[in-house]
Amino acid sequence: MEVTGKIKMIDQTKEVGSAGFKKRDVVVTTDEQYPQNILVQFVQDKCDLLNNFQVGDVVKIDINLRGREWINPQGEAVYFNTIQGWRIGKVQAEPAPTQSVPMPAAEAFPPATSLNEDEPDDLPF
Repeated sequence: MEVTGKIKMIDQTKEVGSAGFKKRDVVVTTDEQYPQNILVQFVQDKCDLLNNFQVGDVVKIDINLRGREWINPQGEAVYFNTIQGWRIGKVQAEPAPTQSVPMPAAEAFPPATSLNEDEPDDLPF
């Protein structure tokens, strides 16, 4: 799966817990009729992938959806979802269309004067 949009925010790398788990968040605003601000999380060694990007860059992020269950102190199951990025790249802008020279109107060409009715017509149509 992938998410494409403009980077709205890039957070700093944060260490969570005592086990050395690292995470870094980026928010991408999609370009659609109803734009969405999508939080994508990069973890461990993937955090460094965000070093070459800045706010305003248009990017495509390859993602995985992650879900987990947590049992709260009351014994109830609570579910969490995470969008985890594993690859990111800049989206290349579409090249500007080349300017074409317009075809002159038929009136701009002088009429043919060297027609010979005796020559055979060798056109295939």
